Amino acid sequence: MKNITRHHLLLQLLVFIWGWTPILGKLITVQALQLVWFRILIAIVSIAIYLFVGKHRYKTNKKELLRLTAVGAIIALHWVAFYHAIKISNVAIGLAAFSMGTLFTSILEPIFYKRRVVWYELLFGLIIIAAITTIFKVEMRYATGICFGILGAFTSSLFTVLNGVLVRNIEPQIISFYELSGGFVLLSIYLLLTGEFDQAFFTISTNDYIWLLVLGTVATAFPFIASTNLLKKINPFTVSLSLNMETVYGIVFAFVIWRKEEQMTIEFYIATLVILATIFANGIIKSRMVR
Repeated sequence: MKNITRHHLLLQLLVFIWGWTPILGKLITVQALQLVWFRILIAIVSIAIYLFVGKHRYKTNKKELLRLTAVGAIIALHWVAFYHAIKISNVAIGLAAFSMGTLFTSILEPIFYKRRVVWYELLFGLIIIAAITTIFKVEMRYATGICFGILGAFTSSLFTVLNGVLVRNIEPQIISFYELSGGFVLLSIYLLLTGEFDQAFFTISTNDYIWLLVLGTVATAFPFIASTNLLKKINPFTVSLSLNMETVYGIVFAFVIWRKEEQMTIEFYIATLVILATIFANGIIKSRMVR
């Protein structure tokens, strides 16, 4: 029971850290593709240093490498969609749409884990989709941002479930290094083919470099390894549901920093509270099942 509590406390710490990522994404003035490219590069360097200092192994076979690269592509797409949603709408909208991940995970996890659908997981997912639908209706001006946020939610759920399978046989730090490296290479190829790599791409202000460094190290490298390791102890649905607290943290932080720009309708905040309530309900049910 103590181990379960420790794992959940670590998960909440990671979610709190992730709650700052949309804030950093808004503080960084470059566009989503540029932001994600630099974020992944900084994270890869940080993880490589960690592996070297800790004398961890780098070796993996071709089959594992292909799988990790494929998941890395999903991760890169997730970040691009997530930050693009924030850039074209605002932090609150991007995070609220991101909460759709719980519904996607309730569907994907039984498929990849080959287990039956748990009724309350599906119920919580449906409640969250109802809340998102409410937000969509009252904030139609941000429809495109909501759609990109939902894409970010789906890709987040997909790579979380896949990592839950991969971590059974591969060390978390190896998963993190090769997934991010694969995502970085594929994103670089895309940027090269589309002609995005020019002088302007690498012309970044000092403030942006500072925030990118924080984003790539504190908010990416450490949480990525730790969260992947947690998938050995906690199922992907619980991780996905807990990630909804990122929505709460991010919205609160954004409202405090950019009060007028981030102020939303009363219906938006009611829907967000519904999302929060599902998190507590899930925790209560799961703790009773453990006892």
